Amino acid sequence: MKPNNIAILGGGNLGSSIAKGLVKSGMMQASQITITNIDLDLIKHLNEEDGFNITTNNHAAVKNAEIVIIAVKPTAAEILLNDIKDSIIKDSHVLISVISGVKLEQLESIMGDMPIIRAMPNTAIAIQESMTALSFNPKGLAYKERVVKLFDQLGSTMVIPEAQMPAATVLASCGIAFALRFLRAASQGGIEIGFSSKVSMDVAAQIMKGASKLIIENESHPEPEIDKVTTPLGVTIKSLNKMEHEGFSSSLIQGVVAGYNKIQETES
Repeated sequence: MKPNNIAILGGGNLGSSIAKGLVKSGMMQASQITITNIDLDLIKHLNEEDGFNITTNNHAAVKNAEIVIIAVKPTAAEILLNDIKDSIIKDSHVLISVISGVKLEQLESIMGDMPIIRAMPNTAIAIQESMTALSFNPKGLAYKERVVKLFDQLGSTMVIPEAQMPAATVLASCGIAFALRFLRAASQGGIEIGFSSKVSMDVAAQIMKGASKLIIENESHPEPEIDKVTTPLGVTIKSLNKMEHEGFSSSLIQGVVAGYNKIQETES
């Protein structure tokens, strides 16, 4: 085992995004990260373009790392964990799971008494702009400062009780898809009123960026910021009221709740 090295078991979109984000942050070198996949051709580009170590051998990856990040689909989790557990040194390895819906208790039942952390990032982790939720088991708490520091390099981090992880999954992880769907819809509206596809997308993306920074940097609430641009008899309030009449806020809230209920059904 090599201290400070990371093995990412599952080189899909999220696993490769974590790897790229860690390197882009300057916190790690690509040579310190090993990424695995059952089909080496699917992750070959991560070696050729980015310099990551790649392999189909999960045991070799685990033995060459201190932190092991499990980034496979929930349906593959149990098989993978049972496969690698004999390669895990419980007093030396740290396990971080980014698998949606798999609880700490379930991970412990397979892996035994060792440091285990649940992390729920989103794919913006590749550009160091994720919102990542973290929950720790008792042994994992010894690594809290270190793990928070790691994910802080990749965006913003919040430590929450595990009971709130389903909510974090929907709002923080699935939420990036909700935001992107708004972006797409706004840009399509821009095309309809005369902008080219490229210009419309650029405008919509920048307004999303600007709106987010207003809230984050001013530590404000959306409504006061909205009030600043909704003049009496104006265009903005006319547009907002039409959107609300068509169910804009209601449909978004219902979508978030529907996702949360789906996770609750899966975990029950």
